[in-house]
Amino acid sequence: TAPGPCSYTTLRDEAVKLFNSLQQLESERDPVPLMQGVLQTCLDLPPLVDEIYCQLVKQTTEPPAPGGQGDLHYWQLLTCMSCTFLPSPPVLRFLRFHLDRTENRFPASEMAKYACFIREALGKTKGRECVPSLEEILVLMQRQEMICTVHCPGAPACSVAISSHTTAQEVAQELVSRLGLSQSPNLFALYEQSRRREQPVGSATLLADVLTRFE
Repeated sequence: TAPGPCSYTTLRDEAVKLFNSLQQLESERDPVPLMQGVLQTCLDLPPLVDEIYCQLVKQTTEPPAPGGQGDLHYWQLLTCMSCTFLPSPPVLRFLRFHLDRTENRFPASEMAKYACFIREALGKTKGRECVPSLEEILVLMQRQEMICTVHCPGAPACSVAISSHTTAQEVAQELVSRLGLSQSPNLFALYEQSRRREQPVGSATLLADVLTRFE
């Protein structure tokens, strides 16, 4: 196997490292950095995406303590994976069967709530440019949305709730409606501003990716 980008070794070695990370995740007091590391490796080495999905399905099938902290850490990483990557069709079918089985066996449980969230996310995920930010991972662990602040010329800053799938165009349209500009002949867009430059955000760009770049 050819070495991956950055400082990665072979896919086989990286798969072993990820497996060790998953084992560590179960007892990790602050799992967020570890989760982001797993996601980043999958983004850099796409062939490992299916491997991690399969490992997470395995870890959440017949766990020693269903609904315990370790079990929920696996479900939380599975949630982050579902908002970042789509598995191959065979793995996706396997994953959906696992989600259905979990909801049937543990109705109204936290695992069932994660399973429902993951199923909905898989229907929207198209791939990410960046892995979720630390803030996004935290809100995904709670199955919540992020609050994004947009500064509007001539108007107060607006707070907008966004998900991992919200595009710049969707936010721009919501702000136009809020500000009563729906009948304006002007075109509106979001701009990303840093210390060095200001540039428009593409209409199809995911706001979550923009926030990760800021992080």
